[in-house]
Amino acid sequence: MKRNYGYRIIKVAFLTLHLIIMVFPLYWIVITSLKPQKEIFSYPVHYWPEQLTLQNYINIFKVSKFNIYMANSLLVSVSSALIVIVIAVCSAYVLARFRFRGHRQIMLGFFVTQMLPGFIALAPLYMMMSNMHLLNHRIALILMYTVSLIPFSTIMLRGFFQRIPSNLEEAALIDGCSQLSALVRVIIPIMMPGISSMFIFAFVQNWNELFLAVMFIDNEALKTLPVAMNSFVLKFNVDWGSMSAGTVLSVLPTIILFALAQRFIVEGLTQGAVKG
Repeated sequence: MKRNYGYRIIKVAFLTLHLIIMVFPLYWIVITSLKPQKEIFSYPVHYWPEQLTLQNYINIFKVSKFNIYMANSLLVSVSSALIVIVIAVCSAYVLARFRFRGHRQIMLGFFVTQMLPGFIALAPLYMMMSNMHLLNHRIALILMYTVSLIPFSTIMLRGFFQRIPSNLEEAALIDGCSQLSALVRVIIPIMMPGISSMFIFAFVQNWNELFLAVMFIDNEALKTLPVAMNSFVLKFNVDWGSMSAGTVLSVLPTIILFALAQRFIVEGLTQGAVKG
């Protein structure tokens, strides 16, 4: 009993320390965004602002087109994530359910693309977008984000498809469904937890991407949020107050998405194959 009690104390202490380490950076960003400029670099360090202010949040909308940056990021991220899900679901279903010539080579190609660092393709991609006259167009980012995420999303969704018994599709085919109808009506509802997880992953990846956004977009009205955050790093100093406020606002959409998707994932897990 004493050993068990001591083990629990150690475990709780370790988990508490781990939680503090993980949460403290987020806490520090939030309070920095609420500090006036003179308090950010004050000594001794203030772990709670002496004077709360929203001036940093006001500044990022006055000085920059922060609302436009957020709208651009939202448009690009959601559009790319939706296209990725549609293509990845179809390709993963085919790779999981059918065997054909080149099946292994396609899977090997998908795996190889995940091993190569993305920056080695920046120059060819820039030349390609320039030749296609897509520089300074949001469609360039949507296209590049979609292409870069399809292999990984296909690999992950293929694993979800392989866990679903093929008997469900066979029963649907016997009832008169086509292959596509069986996929849409039977398999995809069961796959919703995996599909929603991949959508969140694709959205977050697109939302935080910087290098392609900097390379392909130079028009101020088309820049995305990571580019706006990068602009707070000035030549001789960093505007920590505005950057912290922008970071807090940029994290909110992902938090909302996770909060909404959590309930959706739980509902998807409760769905059964015999549910009408």
